[in-house]
Amino acid sequence: MSANLDLVRSIYADWERGDFSSVEWAHPDIVFESTGFDAAKATGVAEMAQRWREWMSAWDEYRSEADAFRELDGQRVLVLMQHGGRGKASGVGIEGMKTPGANVFEIRDGKVVRLALYWDREHALADLGLARAPDSPDSP
Repeated sequence: MSANLDLVRSIYADWERGDFSSVEWAHPDIVFESTGFDAAKATGVAEMAQRWREWMSAWDEYRSEADAFRELDGQRVLVLMQHGGRGKASGVGIEGMKTPGANVFEIRDGKVVRLALYWDREHALADLGLARAPDSPDSP
């Protein structure tokens, strides 16, 4: 297993426990992007942390669970994931739906320099030029 894959797996180990507090893995000038439901872009650890706080403040017990990890090349790791929680204001829950999403981590010198979060897995695969990820849980 590569160091990049190890790094992303360790980040997800925390996230799957609901711990989104660490930023030790992030480059100081990280580019943080989300698409879909809560589209945003931030640059730097402080802005990324602010976006996380804003996102997490809207949810009760938000969780992210990895389905598969795939190295795309020497710098990028794709995570096929599912996420869910319950909106604090609306009370609407997505936890039972196991919403399929994806994250793309770009890594240089042991630090994540770009993190792209996709609410919709198919959007991520299209952006990456992949019809479907190999061994995807939703592959035919």
